[in-house]
Amino acid sequence: MQILKSNKAQYEYDIHALVKAFYPEWELKVLTPASVVKDRKIRETFPVMELEFGSTVVKLIVHKSLHNVELGEPHIYTWCNTDRVESCEYKNEFKNFLYTALQEETGVSLPWGNLTGIRPTKIAMTMLENGKSRQEVAAYLREKHFVSEEKIELGIEIAEREREILRRLHYEDGYSLYIGIPFCPTTCLYCSFTSYPISAWKERVADYLTALEQEMDAVAEMYGDKILDTVYIGGGTPTSLSAEELDRLLTKLKNTFDFRTVQEFTVEAGRADSITEDKLRVLYRHGVTRISVNPQTMKQETLKLIGRHHTVAQVIDAFRLARKVGFNNINMDIILGLPGETKEDVEATIESLLALSPDSLTVHSLAVKRASGLHKWIEENGVTAYNNTDETMRIAADGARVMGMVPYYLYRQKNMSGNFENVGYSVKGKYGIYNILIMEEMQTIVALGAGSITKRVFSDGRIERCDNVKEVAQYIDRIDEMIERKRRLLQEDCCNQ
Repeated sequence: MQILKSNKAQYEYDIHALVKAFYPEWELKVLTPASVVKDRKIRETFPVMELEFGSTVVKLIVHKSLHNVELGEPHIYTWCNTDRVESCEYKNEFKNFLYTALQEETGVSLPWGNLTGIRPTKIAMTMLENGKSRQEVAAYLREKHFVSEEKIELGIEIAEREREILRRLHYEDGYSLYIGIPFCPTTCLYCSFTSYPISAWKERVADYLTALEQEMDAVAEMYGDKILDTVYIGGGTPTSLSAEELDRLLTKLKNTFDFRTVQEFTVEAGRADSITEDKLRVLYRHGVTRISVNPQTMKQETLKLIGRHHTVAQVIDAFRLARKVGFNNINMDIILGLPGETKEDVEATIESLLALSPDSLTVHSLAVKRASGLHKWIEENGVTAYNNTDETMRIAADGARVMGMVPYYLYRQKNMSGNFENVGYSVKGKYGIYNILIMEEMQTIVALGAGSITKRVFSDGRIERCDNVKEVAQYIDRIDEMIERKRRLLQEDCCNQ
């Protein structure tokens, strides 16, 4: 455990995110006077860094030793500023100071500079919407946030494409629908989503679907006057359900909501070991327009390591089966930085995907979540056992372009390998509209099912959320409460906005 002590409870999230980006191998804790630390050993551990906020001067003190041995003289970085501490500009300038100090200390530049949020393209999108030119957006990202030229170009290209894609959506009088199926064949090593082994819940799937149906009826009544733009069924792995269960779910869905306005209907078919021809035919018959067949990697040894109990051959068979059934919009996901994988492994995965020619490709940079099994694996095997680089990101990007794809959405997560990003690529006309909406937060998304989060976007730009409980049995037993939470959020009097 590495400790950074601050004399003020201020900007802890940004401090933690930036320091972790420069020192990904650290298990870092930011302590402030207000921190509640029960473990005396942690409280008394000598800090690797200290932040001292004064009235006009801020100091970053970097100690030379991580183990309180032969400390010597620390490196001290100072920043003078007379702006009010509460101001947004003060926070931005503080992040600039912290970034440049850590950059000088480590000799490392981060691709996204001092940006710590998950939606970097939102800055470019907002500036373009406000009439700023491409050059002005680039200058802002470069000078205020130290973003690399490569990421500036990527961010602006995606923002421009997103604006064009989203023009035909309904914002104030429309919404999108998410339905969560929290079951999987097994839990993958890197996963922290709400999911449960389907084998342990077989007897209660019918109860879960009944609760979902109640929630569907309630939302259809609450939003009967709204336009439904996109529908997304995710998880978990929706195709963990049987063909009969999927048919029940989709029949109820199509009978409850008006699909005449739906521009995109996505189901994450996901893992090859959950995909069968009868399930694909159910999806196709009910008008699903977009599915995913997600290998994550085409290296068999890695699939076994990360807990995906299927073969590379099964991925290829599942993809070809989906084409045979009639799907002409198939997405595939891969993850870069998986344990032990080299650039040659990434090249081999891309070559395999080129042979299949999916319609879109989502390239994830591995993010280590505390709730995942990967976090424990890294503790046992070391942070250097997984690695993502500029080279592997370019291999994936080049592969996407060879397939005729362009980048159309982007987001980042905490503790991403290489401090990179997740990028969605697609051929023209096959963009995942819902993916853009969930990132840009421009439209209300009503989410049903265990562990899902509804986000209402008000006309003044305000966003409010309500969540469903994560545990399946609790969701089933408390479905009336989940519906009431939505009712309070979705039917809030517009006059109170």
